[in-house]
Amino acid sequence: MSGDQSGDEPTDPRREPAPGAAAEWWDDPSLPWKHKPTRADIACFSWLGAVAVYGIVINILRPGLLASAPHVLASLGSWSGSVLVGAMASAGDPWWPLVWLLGTAGLVKFDWIYWWAGRLWGRELIEVWSGRSERARRTNEWASRFARRYETLALVISMVPGVPGRGVVVAVLGEAGTSLAKFLTVSLATSAVVVGGCLAAGYWIGEPAVALMQTYGSYLWYVSLALLVLVVVQYVRTQRKRPSAT
Repeated sequence: MSGDQSGDEPTDPRREPAPGAAAEWWDDPSLPWKHKPTRADIACFSWLGAVAVYGIVINILRPGLLASAPHVLASLGSWSGSVLVGAMASAGDPWWPLVWLLGTAGLVKFDWIYWWAGRLWGRELIEVWSGRSERARRTNEWASRFARRYETLALVISMVPGVPGRGVVVAVLGEAGTSLAKFLTVSLATSAVVVGGCLAAGYWIGEPAVALMQTYGSYLWYVSLALLVLVVVQYVRTQRKRPSAT
């Protein structure tokens, strides 16, 4: 009798899903993991969600805060807020040293989350961030290669106002094994220089910057309101475009 019993061997249901079976909720290409998430995965992903919400809120409030509470905005790590506080310092405002200290921490307040995310998910996270945009993919690939080759320099350059890819650089360094202590030391030192430079730039601009904000300040809250309406409209449109559940 033949020893070939392949036709009688039962299939292990753990190897492949049964026909017609629904995929697990976590088995989604839009999520940064390729496995059932652990408590660390869920915690880090929740923090990233909180950062995203914070970013939306602060972008809406920034114009109004710039006009009415520039010290608060600068302390949260805003470059424009730091420039305005520097301009106010040239007119005698005494709070710039405290703003420098708080702004230094505020500018890098979420970096540890991106470092942690890179340590957990690495390449998969960069793929999720890139999405279907070829331009975003090229930018992220460039930032990733640069970060791997020039670790400390990449951290410094990514802190410069206007340079994209800070989150990618931080996540890549987390994946590459850069220690949290080294990462935070370089980030805080660079942040202190950047915030100090913004304050100095505002000081050199001086009174014209303060006068400009006083002139237009009453209108900037309307800008914030317009941004809020834009965000709500965009959200509603996105929800309407989603296919309805069957």
